[in-house]
Amino acid sequence: MAGLIPQQFIDDVLDRVDIVEVIDRRVSLKKSGRNYTACCPFHDEKNPSFSVNPDKQFFYCFGCGAGGNSVGFIMDYENIDFPAAVETLAAMVGLDVPREETGGNSELQRKRKSQSQSLYDVLGWTAHHFQTQLRQHSNKKQAIEYLKNRGLSGEIARDFGIGYAPPGWDNLLQAIEETPDDSNKNKTRQQKIAQLETCGMLVKKDNGDFYDRFRERIIFPIRDNRGRVIAFGGRVLNDDKPKYLNSPETPVFHKQRELYGLYEARKANRQLDYLLMVEGYMDVVSLVQFGISNAVATLGTASSIYHLEKIFRHTSKLVVCFDGDAAGKKAAARLLETALPAMSDGREVCFLFLPDGEDPDTYVRSNGKEAFFHTVEQAMPLETLLFQTASEGINLDSGAGKAKLSQRALPLIQQLPHGVFKQLMLTKLANETGADISLLQSREAEITASKSPSSSKASAATPTDRNQRNSDKSNKDQQPSNNNANDTAASKPKKLASSELGLEKTPIVWAIALLLHYPQLAKTTEMPSCVEAIDSKEAKLLLKLFTHIKTQSQAVTTSMLLGYWHGTSEAAALNHCASRHKPSEEEAVASDEFSDVLKRIEEQFEGRELSQFIAELERKPLSDLSEDERKKLKSIGLNKSK
Repeated sequence: MAGLIPQQFIDDVLDRVDIVEVIDRRVSLKKSGRNYTACCPFHDEKNPSFSVNPDKQFFYCFGCGAGGNSVGFIMDYENIDFPAAVETLAAMVGLDVPREETGGNSELQRKRKSQSQSLYDVLGWTAHHFQTQLRQHSNKKQAIEYLKNRGLSGEIARDFGIGYAPPGWDNLLQAIEETPDDSNKNKTRQQKIAQLETCGMLVKKDNGDFYDRFRERIIFPIRDNRGRVIAFGGRVLNDDKPKYLNSPETPVFHKQRELYGLYEARKANRQLDYLLMVEGYMDVVSLVQFGISNAVATLGTASSIYHLEKIFRHTSKLVVCFDGDAAGKKAAARLLETALPAMSDGREVCFLFLPDGEDPDTYVRSNGKEAFFHTVEQAMPLETLLFQTASEGINLDSGAGKAKLSQRALPLIQQLPHGVFKQLMLTKLANETGADISLLQSREAEITASKSPSSSKASAATPTDRNQRNSDKSNKDQQPSNNNANDTAASKPKKLASSELGLEKTPIVWAIALLLHYPQLAKTTEMPSCVEAIDSKEAKLLLKLFTHIKTQSQAVTTSMLLGYWHGTSEAAALNHCASRHKPSEEEAVASDEFSDVLKRIEEQFEGRELSQFIAELERKPLSDLSEDERKKLKSIGLNKSK
């Protein structure tokens, strides 16, 4: 993916996500005073030392020293790189990740952007070619008759850009303009062939020749959020297999993340009350023909968490259609487990089971639009399916049956993110089984703990290892962590004592803590010039932190600061300061403390300077003192006789 992620966007994402929700989806948190606690997912422990601060939006483990913001947690827990972590969080809050050119990589970024644009251009050209074939090819009658038999009008075919890939192995090759006497045009032809191969439209044979991937099929362009064609799906017109064929994965198309019809649904509906997920392209376009313009379909894959997060960017409710047979029920059970981690408060997933032998296309054609809407209204809520699935085959009149229900339902409920909905599911389970809710909560926490990453995973997820494996080098100038990717060999996080970090509560360390909790203090205060002269890691870190905040054009937060230094040699010290040295919760008091601590830094510096001066004088006879030394000696009122 070309381009750096703008820092302003990263800060915006951090401002929108809640670190408690981010972590609780993966590690079960318990409220403890103002913070949340858990057993650390990055090292083995029996007593919880992992703390999450919801006010300042950072986490810290008092056992192993792991810490940071939401991006850092996702990077280390999921063992993914920085861009992927930002994308994960952006999806949670319904944002598309932008990219920008920057620094010394601008030429590379321009090249990548140009290559991507070229692929979009050639895919657009291909879509136009298929649409032209549907109107003009000598064999178009078969395709047009098929569409008419499915009840599709020319208007719907136009709106969805439906086309036709005629019989033959080299239609696309023939369609590329070629003038043998013009070397430039010939070069353009070769480039287009290469791009068509990259897009999966041409397949290369062993002898180096190419043939068309799509032949004798109705063609459905697949569009991204901006309406650009990124891939195609083809429905066969004869008895060939497979019945449906999709473009392969390409630099601009990842089928696990895309949905057919989403662009068209957004275009047709200013406000999407809900989205309807169906099985295939024809279901989507057939429903639109009957005035139901909010349907989408996956692209030959099972529904993924990426699909769900993409849907929830545009609506809070999803209704999924299934066949009413055994296969449909199995598919619904699979989607149920996929959906659970995405069920934040306010989101809704319902399951629509159609009569056996019916799909949305046949049902709406047989029964009409209003009957279909009535069926949608009767769709089963996720919580109903959850308990129906968990209680299948169980005698709930017996104690053993109720215990069995608890055993089945708790692992499902455990996957829900922290919130009211999860609490309601636990309450419902308590009502169904008669068990005390505190017992169920305790058992749910045990399930979470048993699923925590092993120490070997924690070892693999350390920041240094992560950066060594980082495949997206385009971000190396964006975060300090990437500049220190190979500084040290990383291993399982070890317990870091204050003495190891050099972070006993000195005035400089206290100043660092105050700045982390109240970054705005740097905007209204000047750092004493003596700090630059202090030769210590703590002083250098204070100066670096102060300068970074001072130069930011917008307000920064604790979370942003910890994220900026995540994975660097300074990260452990900053996490330690933020967690172990907690200033007043009142900003006015903290401001006074900051002024006082800066004065103490100055006083300590002057005291050390004076001590060094006196020690030096003690080694000199009076006659060897310079004029400046004599004046300084007089000013401090010392009497030297030697």
